[in-house]
Amino acid sequence: MIKKINTNQYTEVSALSQHIRMSAHKARRVIDQIRGCSYEEALMILELMPYRACHPILKLVYSAAANASHNKSFNEASLIISKAEVNQGTTGKRLKPRAKGRSYLIKRQTCHITIALQDLSVDEKSKNVDEK
Repeated sequence: MIKKINTNQYTEVSALSQHIRMSAHKARRVIDQIRGCSYEEALMILELMPYRACHPILKLVYSAAANASHNKSFNEASLIISKAEVNQGTTGKRLKPRAKGRSYLIKRQTCHITIALQDLSVDEKSKNVDEK
C-alpha cells in the first residue's frame, strides 16, 4: 500500500509504503546507502545492490518520482532524496508445532518506508527571488 504524505508543499514530494513484509533492520541497511543521493544515482545503487530489500524500496523511489513529475511538474534530473526513513510495523505471530505437543512462536515482522524527494531547481529559484 503506497500513500502520499504532505511535507514541504513547494519543494518536496513523498511516498509511503506500509506493511512491507521484511525486517526494519534489513530495510534500514539499504536506505542508509541512498539517503542524500540524487534520484538517478539512487536508482543505480538500488539496481546493483544484492539485497532483497532493494526491490520494494526501488518501487517506492519510482512512485515518489512519479508523484513529483505528475503532481508538481518537477524535473526528475534535479531531484534528490531528502528524507528516507524506515519504521517498524506490526508483527504477525504464527504458531509452529514442535515435539511433545509444544508450540513455537514465529514472528513475521513488517516495516513502513517513507521516502521524500526534494527538487533543487525550485529551491534555487526561490532563493533568487528572495535575494532580489
